[in-house]
Amino acid sequence: MQSVFLIPPDSVEFLPENYFVPLDLAALFPERPNAPLEVDLGSGDGGFLVEITRRAPERNFLGVERLLGRLRKTCRRMARTGALNGRVIRVESHYLVRYLLPRASVSVMHVMFPDPWPKRHHHPNRLIQTGFLDDAREALAPGGELRLTTDDLPYFQHMRKVFKAHCGFVEEPWTPGPDYPQTDFEQLFRGQGLPIHRALLRRVE
Repeated sequence: MQSVFLIPPDSVEFLPENYFVPLDLAALFPERPNAPLEVDLGSGDGGFLVEITRRAPERNFLGVERLLGRLRKTCRRMARTGALNGRVIRVESHYLVRYLLPRASVSVMHVMFPDPWPKRHHHPNRLIQTGFLDDAREALAPGGELRLTTDDLPYFQHMRKVFKAHCGFVEEPWTPGPDYPQTDFEQLFRGQGLPIHRALLRRVE
């Protein structure tokens, strides 16, 4: 059976004219340029991104994915829903946060099951480092949230050390409600009975 697309899949992907200047949010979301923006860093196959755009139509969502196959799948999934409040961009997550997100433009950043890079000599490749938190704080609006989820306890312990050494955020208790979608990874890990570790950091002045 052929898929029915309510919008063209190509229209979901955003291709900036210039990758060296901050994004023009009005060009990214022309239907509602002033709506609160949430960013899904490492959106994978788009399960979380597509579902949250459906559940929160009053907000804009930008998914970030480096791998072309995953990005294309997300575009197709989004096109089937017809949602106009969700877009994806192909770029490295930290590059987007450091160079492409306008200052104080993001209400929530989601980092869902980032690569843990478990070998010690690969630890510098981990996304959650002091430099990333510096850049995330600049992109987040005052009071904005950085939400992190992982199944990897050693990586989560590393995250907590980075959090405690950073003065730009305060960690708050966080238990997602029923309206917060599960990623494809979370559904898999929960099905295997694995624990999920979470943290919410709020930008402070």
